[in-house]
Amino acid sequence: MYNSKITGLGYYVPDNVVTNNDLKEFMDTSDEWIQERTGIKERRWIDPKTEDTTAVMGAKASRIAIERAGLTKDDIDFIIFATLSPDMYFPGGGVQVQDMLDMPTIGALDVRNQCSGFIYAMSVADQFIKTGMYKNILVIGAENHSGGLEKSTRGRGVTVIFGDGAGAAVLSRTEEEGKGILSSHLHSEGKHAKELVLEGPSTGRWVPEILEKNDPDDVSYYPYMNGQFVFKHAIGRFSEAIVEGLQANGLEKDDIDMLIPHQANLRIAQFIQKKFQLSDDKVYNNIMKYGNTTAASVIIALTEAWEKGKIKDNDLVVLAAFGSGFTWGSVVIRW
Repeated sequence: MYNSKITGLGYYVPDNVVTNNDLKEFMDTSDEWIQERTGIKERRWIDPKTEDTTAVMGAKASRIAIERAGLTKDDIDFIIFATLSPDMYFPGGGVQVQDMLDMPTIGALDVRNQCSGFIYAMSVADQFIKTGMYKNILVIGAENHSGGLEKSTRGRGVTVIFGDGAGAAVLSRTEEEGKGILSSHLHSEGKHAKELVLEGPSTGRWVPEILEKNDPDDVSYYPYMNGQFVFKHAIGRFSEAIVEGLQANGLEKDDIDMLIPHQANLRIAQFIQKKFQLSDDKVYNNIMKYGNTTAASVIIALTEAWEKGKIKDNDLVVLAAFGSGFTWGSVVIRW
């Protein structure tokens, strides 16, 4: 059986910076209120005047990752695209990237696991490579949150959190033992699905019903989050996923060289860091600059940490995420 190793990383975020003070123009909030609760100072939102979409950003990040892997688009065997905000209800972003990059008619798979989407996508790619089916897989996480947020005081509890962006990784076959993805661990608990949800539009309440009702007070078109409930479960599940990954490989918390947590809330990341007694140089956070970019957050943070030289050869890197569904998981990597 083969191993899979990350050979290329890339990310892209829109140029348009939206600070906490900018949000005050259309909602009752403050920089102090947002930073105290989330740790976020600013985020990137797509400027509608630009070409950027979820798929376009994914393609831009992918070009960087493929080049850094020392490959061409023709070397990629398969695409896995994770997002909750596709350009279209269907088809998904994977086939769009295949077209945008002018790739051969390779397969493209879309993953809908929200905040844990990139973790799930990496796990799927790892299995394809381990079994020998594919040699180089492009794994993408991309989100356009700003196009679907309620930009008003009513929606501020959610709107202040989310940002736009994309990241990509090339996962390649290796026969080097003990390197690459050591294990991945995935979980879900659907009974809490409605604690973090966007209910409509959906096939349960499709366009004719929406148009007929035409209710300006219907908030089901916007994301809903039971913040306290999600926070409580996140800190527990994050810890479980990290411990599970370490135990599966006979490792201890002191073996972690870099933890890349999903950038949901800085307070969650800080809680996990303290619980595992990790120094500041062993945890990478960038939610302060980008907000929560959901399926893109782990890969953007991983790429930034690598670019800054914070991840070195033979380092033990742990990726972990928790989000809507509820779904959560971890990936343990020997760099």
